[in-house]
Amino acid sequence: MIERDWNQTYRDPQAPPWDTGKPSTQLRLLLESGAVKPCRALDLGCGTGTNAIFLAQQGFNATGVDLSEVAVQRALAKAQTAGVTANFICASVLALPDLGGPFEFVSDIGCFHTLAKDQRNAFVAQVTRVTQPGSVYFLLCGNAKEPLDPGPPTLSEEEIRGTFSGHFDIEWIRECRFDTASLPKAPLGYATLMRRQ
Repeated sequence: MIERDWNQTYRDPQAPPWDTGKPSTQLRLLLESGAVKPCRALDLGCGTGTNAIFLAQQGFNATGVDLSEVAVQRALAKAQTAGVTANFICASVLALPDLGGPFEFVSDIGCFHTLAKDQRNAFVAQVTRVTQPGSVYFLLCGNAKEPLDPGPPTLSEEEIRGTFSGHFDIEWIRECRFDTASLPKAPLGYATLMRRQ
């Protein structure tokens, strides 16, 4: 994982650029397409909970996991304010606790791309463990065609396919733009829909 004090990132008075306070545009479009229906959902790297809360508002039984205790505390407070039930757990995505799976839907809006290359297989093993055949995994990550500084870590389409294709069938990979609160240019990303084999 990228060496970073994630608690300090969320304590900073200026919110991180990905913490827009609005649900991910790409996640919203996915739900509007009908590709995913309300079910048990897991949001990996949930941050302050915006996407997990959005899923709960759409009828999903949502659980969010994040490494930052500060982010998880904010997520719990936001869910209470929004009047929705969502579970939030402070844990590493590389060592998920027993979350009472399996989950039929896993969303990853900018988590996987923060991992080091030698952590990717362990991550895939965790996602595989908490899902079941037919479960949908939705990945949003930085696109190596247009690295930005500042901007998210990036991957190539080949890296995505090479990492996940042993356990997931890739239904599509599409270029998109990240939502951002403060960056001068919205970073280029890949939105990828996969189904567990």
